[in-house]
Amino acid sequence: MTALIRLRRHDHPQRSQRSRVAVMAGLGLLALAGVPASGQEAKLSPEERAAICAEAEPRLKDWLADHPIGEGTVAVAIWKEVFCPERLTVKAGRKVVFVNVEKRTSHSVWFRTDGRPESPRFFPDETFEQPADLAEGDHDYVCGPHPWMRGRLTVEGAPK
Repeated sequence: MTALIRLRRHDHPQRSQRSRVAVMAGLGLLALAGVPASGQEAKLSPEERAAICAEAEPRLKDWLADHPIGEGTVAVAIWKEVFCPERLTVKAGRKVVFVNVEKRTSHSVWFRTDGRPESPRFFPDETFEQPADLAEGDHDYVCGPHPWMRGRLTVEGAPK
């Protein structure tokens, strides 16, 4: 009679290491493809996004009271992994400041399709400033660590 012997996972360190590498590689490919790992994008309706941005508004207002921004600069709040507003139109030459009003999470801003490098991560109460030096038209951006977070910046009046 032959007995079936199961080896515990730690008895195969190479296999478990390969499995972890394969899983991480798969998640990385999903992130690069823009597939939300958490599925949050599919879960939030336009009404839910509007409610989140309504919550973000007083937080941004309080932040701006303590940190005034220059005239002509437009602020985008980041709250509950949503850019508020999600779509923004600015004149060429203006600046957009992304303000992290979250409690714990860091974010970045990445105009990936425009070939721009990802911004450094910025933490709660920190900002990232993006000059509107892009070509006229629509420019999509994402948060690098949270690719389901998406926004669109429309630049008007820039040379084509």
